[in-house]
Amino acid sequence: MVCMPLTFASKLTAIEKRDLDTRMATKTEIPAKVDFSAEMAEWIEAFDEVVAGEWENGAKILKALRQRASEAGVVVEYEAATPFRNTIPKHDELPYPGDMDVERRIKSLIRWNAMAMVHGQNKKDAGIGGHISTYSSLATLLEVGYSHFFRAGYTGTDGRELPGDLIYFQGHASPGVYARAYLEGRLNDDHLKNFRHELREKPGLSSYPHPWLMPDFWNFPTVSMGIGPLNAIYQARFMRYLENRGLIEKTDRKIWAFLGDGETDEVDTLGAISLGAREKLDNLIMVVNCNLQRLDGPVRGNKRIIDELEGVFLGAGWNVIKVIWGGDWDPLFARDHSGLLLRRMEECVDGDFQTYKAKDGAYLRKHFFGKYPELLEMVKDYTDEDLIRLHRGGHDPVKVFNAYKRAMEHKGGPSVVLAMTVKGFGMAAAESRNATHSEKKLTDDGLAAFVKRFKIPIPEKAAMEGTPYRPAQDSP
Repeated sequence: MVCMPLTFASKLTAIEKRDLDTRMATKTEIPAKVDFSAEMAEWIEAFDEVVAGEWENGAKILKALRQRASEAGVVVEYEAATPFRNTIPKHDELPYPGDMDVERRIKSLIRWNAMAMVHGQNKKDAGIGGHISTYSSLATLLEVGYSHFFRAGYTGTDGRELPGDLIYFQGHASPGVYARAYLEGRLNDDHLKNFRHELREKPGLSSYPHPWLMPDFWNFPTVSMGIGPLNAIYQARFMRYLENRGLIEKTDRKIWAFLGDGETDEVDTLGAISLGAREKLDNLIMVVNCNLQRLDGPVRGNKRIIDELEGVFLGAGWNVIKVIWGGDWDPLFARDHSGLLLRRMEECVDGDFQTYKAKDGAYLRKHFFGKYPELLEMVKDYTDEDLIRLHRGGHDPVKVFNAYKRAMEHKGGPSVVLAMTVKGFGMAAAESRNATHSEKKLTDDGLAAFVKRFKIPIPEKAAMEGTPYRPAQDSP
């Protein structure tokens, strides 16, 4: 490894031991018009080599430099947010361990059953309500967890079976959790037909996660908004308390809390996050589904909610992992040697991103890439269909897997994954539109498009009625 200029490591040690006042009093004045560009390039090159060897060492160097700047009285501009791209670069990603085709197929069937359940009920009972678009944005974030991270139990040191992870589900995404349970055979057709019609004398499904209404299904209530993340923090804190006092066995159990970006405006949601870092709760992982939209419109039309939340969580001492762009953006980033693509992304606010996704590829080409001729040249070999299919990170299993793995392995404090998604993903005309949150059923054309996109093997009439689908028992 090439050493940092001026033998960086030994210099740091000397700084810690040397009297600061003496150093500063005897320092040599530097002429005002010295050109530091060559020396700066040397430092950057050396820093890049350190990061290439071990990215965590880069973080240590930056921390040491900030400390040095503070000691020397250098004012460093505070930045509450990092650049608007994924925290984990492409070259640091691990390969996805699952069968991507089978997992995608399972996810597609769950998407259909979740949507069909709400659609079918609203055809029979107009106004019964329910949410279609929340789970559609969350599906990948949950499925990667189910397939690779959530653990139902642990084996104790004496061979006993111990409880597993605890999950606080995003409340409005309950149809997706029911749909998965239906696919597994835990729920039957009668349950789905009685969504939001639960009675003691017949099976049904409560609107939202609620252990009093469904004690054999839900562990925690997560609606009203904000109580899920608040309770998750204290759940993690008291689980650690019990472990440290020998009242329960220590395991790698995790507390997962899934919440929406609009939900973070509830005072309960962020009110106790400082406790997580103060108590070093590395058994706690929050996943914020940043689909940029709430009940009555954009979460932050004229700002970026991910930047805002990153600053809040970083300030509270959390490990923040951003999952913003899907893997199909990676070739474009690789072509972008000047940083212009990232600059263009940082010029946009959430309202812009919603508009781009609600329109078509031609609109994206003209209004996003078209601002700079260099960006237009960069995508000249992309069709309009290619452009509109550029994914956000929360819909990319590889990006999500790597973020979760990094969060699982982090020690010394809680982690939060900020994942950008599309509200109403897969719902064609409803994607990212203001009315999406309140969609209760799809038009016949919308249903036909959904069935075609996700390859749901049911007849047209059954699709129009919102009939759930479950493969045969011997299906892969």
